[in-house]
Amino acid sequence: MFQRIFDLHADILKAMAHPKRLEIIQLLRDQELCVSDIQEMLGLPQANLSQHLQILREAQVVVSYKNGKQIFYKLQHPNVVTACDLIREMLIDQCQDKQLADTLALPMKDLLPIVHDPVCGMRVSPKTASVGAQYEGEHYYFCATGCYESFLKNPQRYIQHA
Repeated sequence: MFQRIFDLHADILKAMAHPKRLEIIQLLRDQELCVSDIQEMLGLPQANLSQHLQILREAQVVVSYKNGKQIFYKLQHPNVVTACDLIREMLIDQCQDKQLADTLALPMKDLLPIVHDPVCGMRVSPKTASVGAQYEGEHYYFCATGCYESFLKNPQRYIQHA
């Protein structure tokens, strides 16, 4: 019986043990998204994204439903986010790179207000963003690497001038 519990635990950890799948979890932490939005945000080919989503679905990390022609995904349980956040805290404690550790451990005052990814408009904060970057002295935060890469190709397209 105990071995079965450890096997189930290992199955979930294996499903989460890929950087792109962790990005998918990050994208879904506060919302549900359709496959096309996830694909655009990550910049992944459809076949590759489908494989990642299938692994997460089989491990019951995410669930999907169909609305018209679109398939939407959301996290199966809110504790998936809690688990990822706890691991991130462990990384802070173990991190040898001070700059990276400082970024991972931003104080609460730096987490608010929530900002929007300039590419897709998703709400993110410095702590929840997958990528943060500076451009012309301004800080920008991105939900995933696909949005960051789109921004790098043509930053002026995404910068709103006041």
